[in-house]
Amino acid sequence: MTRPVLVLVGPPGAGKTTVGRLAAARLGVGFRDSDADIVAATGTPISEIFIDSGEERFRALEQVAVAAALAEHDGVLSLGGGAVQSEQVRAQLAGHEVVFLNIGLGDAFKRTGMNRDRPLLALNPRAVLREMLAARLPLYREVARREVVTDGKTIEQVLEEVLA
Repeated sequence: MTRPVLVLVGPPGAGKTTVGRLAAARLGVGFRDSDADIVAATGTPISEIFIDSGEERFRALEQVAVAAALAEHDGVLSLGGGAVQSEQVRAQLAGHEVVFLNIGLGDAFKRTGMNRDRPLLALNPRAVLREMLAARLPLYREVARREVVTDGKTIEQVLEEVLA
């Protein structure tokens, strides 16, 4: 049975993609990002999917992408920040080596700022990010076997904790 050696979850700006790529290189396995899978499958940037089709459509695409990645990928997998909102995704993550990259509001805001590629943060980024972090925190913790706090740490420090 194929399954990822590591699955990274966490809010926007936590470093899932960066840490995921480095972890995959260190482990000598491939890297896969569920958001990139959605873009590849649809030919449309995520921000445009949100604008043109809405969040509900994006979340449906995300559930399909996550299910496929969990079934097909044997390397490091990074999930989009909101993937854990799906009960189906949370159930599928059971039994996987899931690491939650936790980031505080201050660091998350510094890293995401006014990024237009993050559609949920477009209107009032700091307030939306605060609400998002609070709402998703229990969900990240529900699916994760381990939690790594990224605040004030270098990517190398985070990577070492993820791989420990």
